[in-house]
Amino acid sequence: MFDFDKLDKTIHEKGRLGIMTLLATRPSWASQDVKAELKMSDGNLVTHLRTLHDAGLVAVTKEILDRPQTSYSLTEKGRKAFADYLAVLEQIVKAAHG
Repeated sequence: MFDFDKLDKTIHEKGRLGIMTLLATRPSWASQDVKAELKMSDGNLVTHLRTLHDAGLVAVTKEILDRPQTSYSLTEKGRKAFADYLAVLEQIVKAAHG
């Protein structure tokens, strides 16, 4: 049987998995775009992003353009952790299909 403890619990939560997946698709995402894409409340989004940032998986950039803007991107550690997470999921799928 498969060892499900191999799944990264930081990434595995639904909201954080959505964030990691979005951030993996382009170099950077503005916070309002992440919020809109995932249909998350401000509080929920900030909580998940803080968890990912504290784990070293997500970088935060704050700029003042026309107005203050915060954007997020995967760190090198985040990209590796996400790739490792996907590899574990692939192993689970292969095991399920025998």
